[in-house]
Amino acid sequence: MDRANNTAATETIFALSSGAPPAAIGIIRISGPLAGAVGSAVGGGLPEPRRASLRALRNRAGDILDHALLLWFPGPATVTGEDLCELHIHGGRATIDAVFAELRAQGCRMAAPGEFTRRALFNGRMDLSEVEGLADLLAAETESQRREALRRADGALSRKLGGWRDALTIIAARIEAAIDYDGEDDVIAATDGIDIEIAGIGREIEAALAVAPAERLREGIKVTIIGPPNAGKSTLFNALVGREAAIVSDIAGTTRDLIEHSVAIAGVPFVFVDTAGIRDTIDPVERIGVARARHARALTDIILDLAGDAEDERSIAIAAMADILPARAGALPVSAVTGEGVAALQLRLCALARSMLPAETEVALDRRYRDMLIAVGGELAQARSAPDMLLMAEHVRIALAQFDGILGGDAVEDMLDALFGRFCLGK
Repeated sequence: MDRANNTAATETIFALSSGAPPAAIGIIRISGPLAGAVGSAVGGGLPEPRRASLRALRNRAGDILDHALLLWFPGPATVTGEDLCELHIHGGRATIDAVFAELRAQGCRMAAPGEFTRRALFNGRMDLSEVEGLADLLAAETESQRREALRRADGALSRKLGGWRDALTIIAARIEAAIDYDGEDDVIAATDGIDIEIAGIGREIEAALAVAPAERLREGIKVTIIGPPNAGKSTLFNALVGREAAIVSDIAGTTRDLIEHSVAIAGVPFVFVDTAGIRDTIDPVERIGVARARHARALTDIILDLAGDAEDERSIAIAAMADILPARAGALPVSAVTGEGVAALQLRLCALARSMLPAETEVALDRRYRDMLIAVGGELAQARSAPDMLLMAEHVRIALAQFDGILGGDAVEDMLDALFGRFCLGK
């Protein structure tokens, strides 16, 4: 990040922004102060901004490299905030290598991983939340992950956090005015109800913190299968993950460690965990496995209990091996061998999981944002109970600094702009 920041104004970078060759089309992105000159040099002049133009790309010796589309995007209204060119060339390895060689000869360098996005962040085209959303979008493997990442990349979280920050900035300006112009009637009137407004922001933050955490969506709902030895845990585990991931044996104590496997069911991400059979044993290795099984049970989101007889908000009682054993009362009969009950179990899992995941209209927060908002909420609570305006101003200032740590920006300058914009202080 530091290198990108220090060199963003002087170095021009390029990279292949499409898939690895060979491919039908290779898109090469060039960003930086030389982008326009380089695009003009290899393409015989620049086209109109944001208009694709078919060009013969040539090297400095005049040899044709390829027939390609050239696009020109003058900064700062670009994805990186800098001048930017795109070359849409044929996607063979030799063609791409030849164009890369010419770009190096023209004074450009290959971009470091993520450097275009780092420049977008540094130049104010994206904030950190949007960058994180883009990273999540690239890594999304399920439909629910894709939808949440897209909302975040589109700025849903930034708008929510920015709204609170802007409201606090105005409140801070009003508090500063009350301190600097104590006793003036219009300033006193402007500070009426500040504690109520702070309380309102605090309640909105509490509501945001009540939403299911983003880690649960990103990493998957953890489902742990527990029960005694030879209850059918590993067979059920294999059926749910769709492969022979765990060893199945009639010998008690075969599974001695936790086995995890990620899978999506109906667009919902899950991490299934097979555990050692819970029993008293003198085998030291198996005892470790049993201890880990008990620990996994305490940390899991959903329990599939192969010895239980009741369902609650985080557990499902399973009567496994339904093809050979009678089902227990209150337990869902399932046979991983015949497939009986597996679809019903998946439906129940998805229903429980969706109640633990953010709704489609909600914005999920990961641990860093949650910690920040908890700290902001604490400062706002202290601001409301502050005995004087000076202490209230300090707590609001600290809360604003927390937002700046996430969103970037200068709360002090924004506060001054709001202060001079709202009050006629020269009277």
